[in-house]
Amino acid sequence: MDPQLVPAEAPKSDDPPTLARALGLFDITMLVMGSVIGAGIFVVPHDVAKVVGVPALVLLAWVLGGAVSLAGSLVYADLARRRPHVGGQYAFLREAYHPVVAFLYGWCLLWVIQSGGMASVAVVFARYFLELGNLFPVIFGSSADVSGTMAGDSTLGKVVAGVTIAGLTAINCLGVRTASTAQNLFMVLKVLAICALIACGLLIAIPASPPTGGEATEPVAGWWMLPALAAAMVPVLFAYGGWHTTTFMAAEVRDARRNLPRGLLLGVLGVTILYLGVNYVCLSVLGVKELSENGSPAYEVMRRALGGRGAAILSAGIAISAVGFLSQAVLTSPRVYFAMARDGLFFQAVARIHPRTRVPVVAILLQGAFAIVIAVSGTFHQILNYVMSVELVFLTLTSLSLFILRRKDRAAGVDMSDSMPGHPVATIIFTVSTIAVTAALFYEYPENSLIGLGIAAAGMPVYAFWRWRNGGKTEVEG
Repeated sequence: MDPQLVPAEAPKSDDPPTLARALGLFDITMLVMGSVIGAGIFVVPHDVAKVVGVPALVLLAWVLGGAVSLAGSLVYADLARRRPHVGGQYAFLREAYHPVVAFLYGWCLLWVIQSGGMASVAVVFARYFLELGNLFPVIFGSSADVSGTMAGDSTLGKVVAGVTIAGLTAINCLGVRTASTAQNLFMVLKVLAICALIACGLLIAIPASPPTGGEATEPVAGWWMLPALAAAMVPVLFAYGGWHTTTFMAAEVRDARRNLPRGLLLGVLGVTILYLGVNYVCLSVLGVKELSENGSPAYEVMRRALGGRGAAILSAGIAISAVGFLSQAVLTSPRVYFAMARDGLFFQAVARIHPRTRVPVVAILLQGAFAIVIAVSGTFHQILNYVMSVELVFLTLTSLSLFILRRKDRAAGVDMSDSMPGHPVATIIFTVSTIAVTAALFYEYPENSLIGLGIAAAGMPVYAFWRWRNGGKTEVEG
Protein backbone atom coordinates (compact mmCIF):
# COMPACT_ATOMS: atom_id res chain seq x y z
CA MET A 1 0.00 0.00 0.00
CA ASP A 2 1.24 3.45 -0.86
CA PRO A 3 2.22 5.55 2.19
CA GLN A 4 -0.21 8.29 1.18
CA LEU A 5 -3.14 5.86 1.25
CA VAL A 6 -2.96 5.00 4.95
CA PRO A 7 -5.95 5.91 7.16
CA ALA A 8 -6.36 9.40 8.51
CA GLU A 9 -5.25 8.83 12.08
CA ALA A 10 -2.16 10.76 13.11
CA PRO A 11 1.11 8.90 12.53
CA LYS A 12 3.28 7.81 15.41
CA SER A 13 6.01 10.20 16.43
CA ASP A 14 8.73 8.06 14.87
CA ASP A 15 6.85 7.60 11.56
CA PRO A 16 7.17 10.02 8.62
CA PRO A 17 4.17 12.36 8.30
CA THR A 18 1.45 11.37 5.83
CA LEU A 19 -1.32 13.24 4.06
CA ALA A 20 -4.42 13.51 6.22
CA ARG A 21 -7.70 12.04 5.02
CA ALA A 22 -9.81 14.96 6.18
CA LEU A 23 -12.23 15.58 3.29
CA GLY A 24 -15.77 14.23 3.17
CA LEU A 25 -18.54 14.10 0.57
CA PHE A 26 -19.66 17.71 1.12
CA ASP A 27 -16.08 18.97 0.80
CA ILE A 28 -15.57 17.12 -2.47
CA THR A 29 -18.90 18.27 -3.90
CA MET A 30 -18.09 21.89 -3.08
CA LEU A 31 -14.60 21.44 -4.53
CA VAL A 32 -16.01 20.08 -7.79
CA MET A 33 -18.44 22.97 -8.11
CA GLY A 34 -15.77 25.48 -7.15
CA SER A 35 -13.40 24.12 -9.77
CA VAL A 36 -15.98 24.69 -12.51
CA ILE A 37 -17.83 27.88 -11.61
CA GLY A 38 -15.72 30.95 -12.16
CA ALA A 39 -16.47 34.34 -13.63
CA GLY A 40 -17.17 32.88 -17.07
CA ILE A 41 -20.80 31.96 -16.46
CA PHE A 42 -21.64 35.66 -16.18
CA VAL A 43 -20.38 36.25 -19.74
CA VAL A 44 -20.43 33.00 -21.74
CA PRO A 45 -24.26 32.96 -22.22
CA HIS A 46 -23.69 35.90 -24.60
CA ASP A 47 -21.10 33.93 -26.59
CA VAL A 48 -23.46 30.98 -26.99
CA ALA A 49 -26.47 33.10 -27.98
CA LYS A 50 -24.32 34.94 -30.51
CA VAL A 51 -23.51 31.65 -32.26
CA VAL A 52 -26.92 29.93 -32.31
CA GLY A 53 -29.46 32.77 -31.93
CA VAL A 54 -32.35 30.47 -30.96
CA PRO A 55 -33.54 30.27 -27.32
CA ALA A 56 -34.19 26.53 -27.43
CA LEU A 57 -30.73 25.86 -28.88
CA VAL A 58 -29.06 28.11 -26.30
CA LEU A 59 -30.55 26.02 -23.49
CA LEU A 60 -29.90 22.80 -25.42
CA ALA A 61 -26.21 23.68 -25.71
CA TRP A 62 -25.97 24.03 -21.93
CA VAL A 63 -27.90 20.80 -21.38
CA LEU A 64 -25.54 18.97 -23.74
CA GLY A 65 -22.55 20.53 -22.02
CA GLY A 66 -23.82 19.26 -18.69
CA ALA A 67 -24.44 15.82 -20.18
CA VAL A 68 -20.91 15.62 -21.59
CA SER A 69 -19.46 16.75 -18.25
CA LEU A 70 -21.61 14.20 -16.44
CA ALA A 71 -20.30 11.50 -18.79
CA GLY A 72 -16.77 12.68 -18.04
CA SER A 73 -17.43 12.60 -14.30
CA LEU A 74 -18.55 8.96 -14.66
CA VAL A 75 -15.24 8.20 -16.39
CA TYR A 76 -13.17 9.92 -13.71
CA ALA A 77 -15.31 8.40 -10.95
CA ASP A 78 -14.52 4.91 -12.29
CA LEU A 79 -10.83 5.81 -12.53
CA ALA A 80 -10.87 7.21 -8.99
CA ARG A 81 -12.41 3.99 -7.63
CA ARG A 82 -9.71 1.96 -9.31
CA ARG A 83 -6.74 4.24 -8.56
CA PRO A 84 -7.55 6.51 -5.56
CA HIS A 85 -3.96 7.79 -5.51
CA VAL A 86 -2.53 11.20 -4.79
CA GLY A 87 -2.40 13.33 -7.92
CA GLY A 88 -5.57 11.85 -9.44
CA GLN A 89 -5.30 12.40 -13.19
CA TYR A 90 -1.51 12.31 -12.92
CA ALA A 91 -1.74 8.82 -11.41
CA PHE A 92 -4.24 7.64 -14.02
CA LEU A 93 -1.92 8.65 -16.86
CA ARG A 94 1.12 7.19 -15.13
CA GLU A 95 -0.41 3.76 -14.58
CA ALA A 96 -2.26 3.51 -17.89
CA TYR A 97 0.56 4.63 -20.18
CA HIS A 98 4.02 5.51 -18.87
CA PRO A 99 5.47 7.88 -16.23
CA VAL A 100 6.61 10.21 -19.02
CA VAL A 101 2.99 10.94 -20.00
CA ALA A 102 2.10 11.74 -16.40
CA PHE A 103 5.20 13.90 -16.01
CA LEU A 104 4.38 15.92 -19.13
CA TYR A 105 0.92 16.55 -17.72
CA GLY A 106 2.38 17.80 -14.45
CA TRP A 107 4.92 19.86 -16.37
CA CYS A 108 2.18 21.59 -18.40
CA LEU A 109 0.05 22.01 -15.29
CA LEU A 110 2.80 23.94 -13.53
CA TRP A 111 4.01 26.02 -16.47
CA VAL A 112 0.78 26.88 -18.31
CA ILE A 113 -2.47 25.15 -17.41
CA GLN A 114 -2.88 25.84 -13.71
CA SER A 115 -0.44 28.66 -13.10
CA GLY A 116 -1.67 30.68 -16.08
CA GLY A 117 -5.28 30.00 -15.19
CA MET A 118 -4.74 31.02 -11.56
CA ALA A 119 -3.00 34.23 -12.60
CA SER A 120 -5.79 35.23 -14.97
CA VAL A 121 -8.52 34.52 -12.43
CA ALA A 122 -6.62 36.47 -9.76
CA VAL A 123 -6.54 39.47 -12.10
CA VAL A 124 -10.29 39.10 -12.74
CA PHE A 125 -10.83 39.11 -8.98
CA ALA A 126 -8.68 42.22 -8.63
CA ARG A 127 -10.63 44.04 -11.33
CA TYR A 128 -14.05 43.45 -9.77
CA PHE A 129 -12.75 43.94 -6.24
CA LEU A 130 -11.48 47.36 -7.24
CA GLU A 131 -14.72 48.09 -9.04
CA LEU A 132 -16.48 47.83 -5.69
CA GLY A 133 -14.56 50.99 -4.80
CA ASN A 134 -17.30 52.90 -6.57
CA LEU A 135 -19.45 52.07 -3.55
CA PHE A 136 -16.78 52.85 -0.98
CA PRO A 137 -14.87 55.96 -2.12
CA VAL A 138 -13.64 56.59 1.42
CA ILE A 139 -11.62 53.37 1.26
CA PHE A 140 -10.60 53.30 -2.39
CA GLY A 141 -10.63 56.95 -3.35
CA SER A 142 -12.91 58.64 -5.88
CA SER A 143 -14.83 56.70 -8.49
CA ALA A 144 -12.59 58.10 -11.18
CA ASP A 145 -9.49 56.88 -9.37
CA VAL A 146 -10.97 53.39 -9.03
CA SER A 147 -12.04 53.14 -12.63
CA GLY A 148 -8.53 54.00 -13.66
CA THR A 149 -7.18 50.97 -11.80
CA MET A 150 -9.71 48.46 -13.01
CA ALA A 151 -7.60 47.08 -15.84
CA GLY A 152 -5.88 43.87 -14.87
CA ASP A 153 -2.57 45.22 -16.14
CA SER A 154 -2.61 48.18 -13.73
CA THR A 155 -0.08 48.25 -10.91
CA LEU A 156 -2.76 48.18 -8.21
CA GLY A 157 -4.56 45.34 -9.96
CA LYS A 158 -1.37 43.28 -10.09
CA VAL A 159 -0.69 43.96 -6.41
CA VAL A 160 -4.20 42.86 -5.43
CA ALA A 161 -3.90 39.73 -7.60
CA GLY A 162 -0.52 38.82 -6.10
CA VAL A 163 -1.64 39.43 -2.52
CA THR A 164 -4.77 37.33 -3.09
CA ILE A 165 -2.76 34.36 -4.36
CA ALA A 166 -0.30 34.75 -1.48
CA GLY A 167 -3.12 34.85 1.08
CA LEU A 168 -4.80 31.73 -0.28
CA THR A 169 -1.42 29.98 -0.43
CA ALA A 170 -0.84 30.79 3.25
CA ILE A 171 -4.28 29.41 4.17
CA ASN A 172 -3.53 26.17 2.33
CA CYS A 173 -0.26 25.78 4.21
CA LEU A 174 -2.22 25.61 7.47
CA GLY A 175 -3.75 22.24 6.61
CA VAL A 176 -6.18 20.59 4.22
CA ARG A 177 -9.08 20.96 6.69
CA THR A 178 -8.51 24.71 7.04
CA ALA A 179 -8.12 25.13 3.28
CA SER A 180 -11.23 23.08 2.56
CA THR A 181 -13.28 25.05 5.08
CA ALA A 182 -12.28 28.29 3.37
CA GLN A 183 -13.11 26.75 -0.01
CA ASN A 184 -16.52 25.61 1.25
CA LEU A 185 -17.25 29.14 2.47
CA PHE A 186 -16.31 30.67 -0.87
CA MET A 187 -18.41 28.09 -2.69
CA VAL A 188 -21.50 28.69 -0.56
CA LEU A 189 -21.16 32.45 -1.15
CA LYS A 190 -20.71 31.79 -4.86
CA VAL A 191 -23.88 29.69 -5.02
CA LEU A 192 -25.77 32.38 -3.11
CA ALA A 193 -24.57 35.02 -5.58
CA ILE A 194 -25.74 32.96 -8.56
CA CYS A 195 -29.05 32.20 -6.86
CA ALA A 196 -29.48 35.93 -6.21
CA LEU A 197 -28.97 36.59 -9.93
CA ILE A 198 -31.53 33.94 -10.83
CA ALA A 199 -34.03 35.18 -8.24
CA CYS A 200 -33.69 38.81 -9.35
CA GLY A 201 -34.17 37.81 -12.95
CA LEU A 202 -37.23 35.71 -12.24
CA LEU A 203 -38.96 37.84 -9.61
CA ILE A 204 -37.92 41.48 -10.10
CA ALA A 205 -36.57 42.22 -13.57
CA ILE A 206 -39.13 42.92 -16.29
CA PRO A 207 -39.04 40.14 -18.91
CA ALA A 208 -38.23 40.91 -22.50
CA SER A 209 -41.24 41.76 -24.64
CA PRO A 210 -42.12 39.13 -27.24
CA PRO A 211 -41.68 40.25 -30.85
CA THR A 212 -44.73 41.82 -32.45
CA GLY A 213 -46.01 41.20 -35.91
CA GLY A 214 -44.09 44.17 -37.30
CA GLU A 215 -40.75 43.08 -35.88
CA ALA A 216 -38.33 40.48 -37.14
CA THR A 217 -38.99 37.16 -35.44
CA GLU A 218 -36.33 34.86 -34.08
CA PRO A 219 -35.11 32.10 -36.39
CA VAL A 220 -36.64 28.67 -36.05
CA ALA A 221 -34.36 25.81 -35.04
CA GLY A 222 -33.79 23.04 -37.54
CA TRP A 223 -31.28 20.43 -38.59
CA TRP A 224 -29.43 23.09 -40.62
CA MET A 225 -28.39 24.74 -37.35
CA LEU A 226 -26.41 21.72 -36.15
CA PRO A 227 -23.05 23.27 -37.19
CA ALA A 228 -23.89 26.38 -35.15
CA LEU A 229 -24.84 24.22 -32.18
CA ALA A 230 -21.54 22.36 -32.48
CA ALA A 231 -19.66 25.67 -32.55
CA ALA A 232 -21.55 26.85 -29.46
CA MET A 233 -20.43 23.74 -27.59
CA VAL A 234 -16.83 25.00 -27.52
CA PRO A 235 -17.42 27.89 -25.07
CA VAL A 236 -19.99 25.79 -23.20
CA LEU A 237 -17.53 22.97 -22.54
CA PHE A 238 -14.91 25.49 -21.51
CA ALA A 239 -17.38 26.91 -18.98
CA TYR A 240 -17.98 23.39 -17.63
CA GLY A 241 -14.27 22.56 -17.43
CA GLY A 242 -12.17 21.99 -14.34
CA TRP A 243 -14.11 19.38 -12.34
CA HIS A 244 -11.44 16.74 -13.00
CA THR A 245 -8.89 18.58 -10.83
CA THR A 246 -10.74 17.34 -7.73
CA THR A 247 -9.20 13.91 -8.33
CA PHE A 248 -5.83 15.41 -7.38
CA MET A 249 -7.04 15.25 -3.76
CA ALA A 250 -7.82 11.51 -3.78
CA ALA A 251 -5.31 10.64 -1.06
CA GLU A 252 -6.92 13.15 1.33
CA VAL A 253 -10.53 12.00 0.98
CA ARG A 254 -12.18 9.82 3.60
CA ASP A 255 -13.40 6.60 1.97
CA ALA A 256 -12.15 7.89 -1.40
CA ARG A 257 -13.54 4.97 -3.39
CA ARG A 258 -17.02 5.99 -2.29
CA ASN A 259 -16.95 9.75 -1.64
CA LEU A 260 -14.83 10.91 -4.57
CA PRO A 261 -17.07 9.41 -7.29
CA ARG A 262 -20.21 10.64 -5.54
CA GLY A 263 -18.76 14.11 -5.10
CA LEU A 264 -17.85 14.27 -8.80
CA LEU A 265 -21.36 13.35 -9.89
CA LEU A 266 -23.18 15.58 -7.40
CA GLY A 267 -20.90 18.53 -8.13
CA VAL A 268 -21.31 18.36 -11.91
CA LEU A 269 -25.07 17.95 -11.53
CA GLY A 270 -25.23 20.98 -9.24
CA VAL A 271 -23.24 23.09 -11.69
CA THR A 272 -25.52 22.06 -14.56
CA ILE A 273 -28.62 23.18 -12.62
CA LEU A 274 -27.08 26.55 -11.77
CA TYR A 275 -25.87 27.13 -15.33
CA LEU A 276 -29.28 26.37 -16.78
CA GLY A 277 -30.85 28.77 -14.28
CA VAL A 278 -28.53 31.61 -15.27
CA ASN A 279 -29.15 31.08 -18.98
CA TYR A 280 -32.91 30.80 -18.56
CA VAL A 281 -32.94 34.09 -16.66
CA CYS A 282 -30.77 35.85 -19.25
CA LEU A 283 -33.05 34.66 -22.04
CA SER A 284 -36.21 35.60 -20.13
CA VAL A 285 -35.08 39.10 -19.20
CA LEU A 286 -33.09 40.08 -22.28
CA GLY A 287 -34.40 37.89 -25.06
CA VAL A 288 -32.10 36.01 -27.36
CA LYS A 289 -31.42 38.99 -29.64
CA GLU A 290 -30.21 41.30 -26.87
CA LEU A 291 -28.39 38.43 -25.19
CA SER A 292 -26.42 37.87 -28.40
CA GLU A 293 -25.53 41.58 -28.56
CA ASN A 294 -24.79 42.34 -24.91
CA GLY A 295 -21.37 41.16 -23.77
CA SER A 296 -22.32 41.55 -20.07
CA PRO A 297 -25.72 39.85 -19.84
CA ALA A 298 -25.65 39.16 -16.10
CA TYR A 299 -24.79 42.80 -15.43
CA GLU A 300 -27.77 43.92 -17.51
CA VAL A 301 -30.13 41.53 -15.72
CA MET A 302 -29.08 42.86 -12.33
CA ARG A 303 -29.23 46.47 -13.54
CA ARG A 304 -32.80 46.03 -14.70
CA ALA A 305 -33.72 44.34 -11.43
CA LEU A 306 -31.99 46.61 -8.90
CA GLY A 307 -30.51 49.53 -10.81
CA GLY A 308 -27.06 50.71 -9.71
CA ARG A 309 -27.14 48.47 -6.66
CA GLY A 310 -27.52 45.48 -8.96
CA ALA A 311 -24.26 46.30 -10.73
CA ALA A 312 -22.46 46.50 -7.40
CA ILE A 313 -23.97 43.21 -6.24
CA LEU A 314 -22.90 41.55 -9.48
CA SER A 315 -19.34 42.87 -9.10
CA ALA A 316 -19.24 41.35 -5.62
CA GLY A 317 -20.63 38.08 -6.98
CA ILE A 318 -18.02 37.89 -9.74
CA ALA A 319 -15.25 38.71 -7.27
CA ILE A 320 -16.47 35.93 -4.96
CA SER A 321 -16.70 33.49 -7.86
CA ALA A 322 -13.17 34.34 -8.96
CA VAL A 323 -11.61 33.99 -5.53
CA GLY A 324 -13.53 30.75 -4.95
CA PHE A 325 -12.19 29.32 -8.18
CA LEU A 326 -8.71 30.49 -7.24
CA SER A 327 -9.02 28.88 -3.81
CA GLN A 328 -9.69 25.42 -5.22
CA ALA A 329 -6.80 25.77 -7.67
CA VAL A 330 -4.38 26.56 -4.84
CA LEU A 331 -5.77 23.58 -2.93
CA THR A 332 -5.71 20.92 -5.66
CA SER A 333 -2.81 21.40 -8.09
CA PRO A 334 0.12 21.12 -5.63
CA ARG A 335 -0.84 17.48 -5.06
CA VAL A 336 0.31 16.70 -8.61
CA TYR A 337 3.76 18.19 -8.04
CA PHE A 338 3.90 16.31 -4.73
CA ALA A 339 3.15 13.06 -6.59
CA MET A 340 5.81 13.85 -9.20
CA ALA A 341 8.39 14.35 -6.48
CA ARG A 342 7.32 11.12 -4.78
CA ASP A 343 7.96 9.35 -8.08
CA GLY A 344 11.48 10.79 -8.26
CA LEU A 345 10.59 13.15 -11.11
CA PHE A 346 10.94 16.44 -9.25
CA PHE A 347 12.88 18.02 -6.40
CA GLN A 348 12.57 15.82 -3.32
CA ALA A 349 11.76 18.84 -1.17
CA VAL A 350 8.44 19.08 -3.03
CA ALA A 351 7.51 15.66 -1.64
CA ARG A 352 7.91 16.73 1.98
CA ILE A 353 4.86 16.77 4.22
CA HIS A 354 4.75 19.18 7.12
CA PRO A 355 4.68 17.11 10.35
CA ARG A 356 2.01 19.30 12.00
CA THR A 357 -0.28 20.43 9.17
CA ARG A 358 0.26 17.23 7.12
CA VAL A 359 0.18 19.04 3.78
CA PRO A 360 2.87 19.33 1.05
CA VAL A 361 3.90 22.85 2.03
CA VAL A 362 6.76 23.17 -0.48
CA ALA A 363 4.50 22.08 -3.35
CA ILE A 364 1.87 24.61 -2.27
CA LEU A 365 4.43 27.42 -2.06
CA LEU A 366 5.83 26.43 -5.47
CA GLN A 367 2.43 26.71 -7.14
CA GLY A 368 1.71 30.01 -5.42
CA ALA A 369 5.05 31.47 -6.48
CA PHE A 370 4.57 30.49 -10.12
CA ALA A 371 1.07 31.97 -10.23
CA ILE A 372 2.17 35.22 -8.55
CA VAL A 373 5.05 35.73 -10.99
CA ILE A 374 2.75 35.17 -13.99
CA ALA A 375 0.04 37.45 -12.56
CA VAL A 376 2.42 40.29 -11.75
CA SER A 377 4.29 40.04 -15.04
CA GLY A 378 1.09 39.97 -17.07
CA THR A 379 2.28 37.04 -19.18
CA PHE A 380 -0.94 35.12 -18.53
CA HIS A 381 -2.42 36.84 -21.59
CA GLN A 382 -0.05 34.85 -23.79
CA ILE A 383 -0.14 31.66 -21.71
CA LEU A 384 -3.93 31.33 -21.84
CA ASN A 385 -3.75 31.10 -25.62
CA TYR A 386 -1.85 27.83 -25.28
CA VAL A 387 -3.73 26.24 -22.36
CA MET A 388 -6.88 24.66 -23.71
CA SER A 389 -5.48 22.60 -26.56
CA VAL A 390 -2.89 21.02 -24.25
CA GLU A 391 -5.37 20.34 -21.47
CA LEU A 392 -7.86 18.78 -23.87
CA VAL A 393 -5.20 16.41 -25.20
CA PHE A 394 -4.58 15.15 -21.67
CA LEU A 395 -8.32 14.92 -20.96
CA THR A 396 -8.68 12.70 -24.03
CA LEU A 397 -5.76 10.51 -22.99
CA THR A 398 -7.21 10.20 -19.49
CA SER A 399 -10.60 9.17 -20.83
CA LEU A 400 -9.00 6.50 -23.00
CA SER A 401 -6.95 5.32 -20.01
CA LEU A 402 -10.11 3.80 -18.50
CA PHE A 403 -10.12 1.17 -21.27
CA ILE A 404 -6.48 0.38 -20.50
CA LEU A 405 -6.84 0.21 -16.73
CA ARG A 406 -9.98 -1.91 -16.98
CA ARG A 407 -8.11 -4.37 -19.17
CA LYS A 408 -5.17 -4.42 -16.74
CA ASP A 409 -7.46 -5.00 -13.79
CA ARG A 410 -9.30 -7.78 -15.60
CA ALA A 411 -6.00 -9.48 -16.46
CA ALA A 412 -4.90 -9.16 -12.83
CA GLY A 413 -8.12 -10.75 -11.60
CA VAL A 414 -9.35 -7.59 -9.88
CA ASP A 415 -13.03 -7.65 -8.88
CA MET A 416 -14.88 -5.41 -11.37
CA SER A 417 -18.26 -5.50 -9.60
CA ASP A 418 -17.87 -2.07 -7.98
CA SER A 419 -17.22 -0.23 -11.26
CA MET A 420 -19.18 2.92 -11.99
CA PRO A 421 -22.08 2.57 -14.47
CA GLY A 422 -22.01 4.08 -17.92
CA HIS A 423 -18.94 2.47 -19.45
CA PRO A 424 -18.31 2.21 -22.38
CA VAL A 425 -21.08 4.59 -23.57
CA ALA A 426 -20.17 7.45 -21.22
CA THR A 427 -16.48 6.97 -21.93
CA ILE A 428 -17.01 7.07 -25.69
CA ILE A 429 -19.24 10.17 -25.45
CA PHE A 430 -16.69 12.05 -23.38
CA THR A 431 -13.75 10.94 -25.53
CA VAL A 432 -15.44 11.89 -28.80
CA SER A 433 -16.45 15.26 -27.33
CA THR A 434 -12.92 16.13 -26.20
CA ILE A 435 -11.46 15.02 -29.54
CA ALA A 436 -13.99 17.15 -31.43
CA VAL A 437 -13.27 20.28 -29.38
CA THR A 438 -9.52 19.67 -29.64
CA ALA A 439 -9.79 19.36 -33.41
CA ALA A 440 -11.82 22.58 -33.55
CA LEU A 441 -9.16 24.41 -31.55
CA PHE A 442 -6.33 23.16 -33.75
CA TYR A 443 -8.31 24.19 -36.82
CA GLU A 444 -9.20 27.68 -35.54
CA TYR A 445 -5.95 28.42 -33.67
CA PRO A 446 -3.23 26.21 -35.19
CA GLU A 447 -0.33 28.41 -34.10
CA ASN A 448 -1.38 28.63 -30.45
CA SER A 449 -2.18 24.92 -30.34
CA LEU A 450 1.20 23.97 -31.76
CA ILE A 451 2.96 26.26 -29.28
CA GLY A 452 1.04 24.50 -26.51
CA LEU A 453 2.24 21.13 -27.76
CA GLY A 454 5.74 22.58 -27.99
CA ILE A 455 5.61 23.53 -24.30
CA ALA A 456 4.60 19.95 -23.51
CA ALA A 457 7.40 18.55 -25.67
CA ALA A 458 9.90 20.79 -23.87
CA GLY A 459 9.31 18.64 -20.80
CA MET A 460 10.84 15.56 -22.46
CA PRO A 461 14.50 16.43 -21.76
CA VAL A 462 13.54 17.46 -18.23
CA TYR A 463 11.96 14.04 -17.70
CA ALA A 464 15.09 12.39 -19.08
CA PHE A 465 17.17 14.41 -16.60
CA TRP A 466 15.13 13.28 -13.62
CA ARG A 467 15.26 9.65 -14.76
CA TRP A 468 19.03 9.91 -15.10
CA ARG A 469 19.31 11.53 -11.67
CA ASN A 470 17.13 8.77 -10.22
CA GLY A 471 19.32 6.01 -11.63
CA GLY A 472 17.41 5.47 -14.87
CA LYS A 473 14.05 4.64 -13.35
CA THR A 474 11.17 6.22 -11.48
CA GLU A 475 9.90 5.05 -8.12
CA VAL A 476 6.69 3.71 -9.62
CA GLU A 477 8.68 1.58 -12.03
CA GLY A 478 10.37 -0.11 -9.11
